[in-house]
Amino acid sequence: MSRSEVRATLARRGLHAHKTRGQNFLTDARIADQIAEAAPVGAGDAVIEIGPGLGVLTHALAARARRVVAIEIDAGLVRALREEGELPPHVEVLHADALEVDLATLAARLGAPVRVVANLPYAISTPLLRRLLDLRGVLAGWLVLVQREVAARLAGKPGTRDYGSLAVLHALTVRLERVRDLPPNCFFPVPQVTSTLVRAIPLDPAPLAADELAEVERVVRAAFGTRRKTLPNALRTGLDPAPAMEVLHGVLDRLGIEHRARAEQQEPAALLALARALSNARA
Repeated sequence: MSRSEVRATLARRGLHAHKTRGQNFLTDARIADQIAEAAPVGAGDAVIEIGPGLGVLTHALAARARRVVAIEIDAGLVRALREEGELPPHVEVLHADALEVDLATLAARLGAPVRVVANLPYAISTPLLRRLLDLRGVLAGWLVLVQREVAARLAGKPGTRDYGSLAVLHALTVRLERVRDLPPNCFFPVPQVTSTLVRAIPLDPAPLAADELAEVERVVRAAFGTRRKTLPNALRTGLDPAPAMEVLHGVLDRLGIEHRARAEQQEPAALLALARALSNARA
């Protein structure tokens, strides 16, 4: 579907791209094929697609997968996909907010292996990326299209401005790969930003227990919550209940972390050890 065809379809159905929803529709079928290949989607896979738009990527996924469920929040786009999207029978269009769908139950219904492919608007990228981490035990992997700035935050390294809690949580749970950038002219309307394809594959063996991520996240977010503060001060400010300073100093001493260290200086493994030590101290 060319850019002019996308424009014509939207106009014919009285639709327009919602800027508040970050709607920028993929128009290049060749790029869609490359995205599906990068996922990578195979004949035995089921795919949950988030944000299908007018279905350009949906068709590429359907050509490879045994089942596709496309989740779209926009009622007008759902009608367009169902009525004139020419989707094959093994594609289901689900009118819903991806942030509210029980993705674990959906994945169970589809049967393993299941992959997620998503074109994520900026407004929901962080919460949805976090939800995907909770599904690492039931998904074979996921491929997301995000703004280049978000991709940089996902892959941030210690000592850089992009390194934060999101990068730490991903480093502890998945193998992350920045596949490629996509220029603005691949979309309609043409966005003002460059998009990046990011692929995530759950780590095996997993360094975290299935129920451990929430507690690790609690500590890591507190550690990065006030970046200018030292770790003891940041944790004392960000954790509830606040640990006593002598407890924090004792934990840092046992881990060999200086009292004046800051979160952005610590490797993910060190922050994991810190979270576990604080959990044990609280228990």
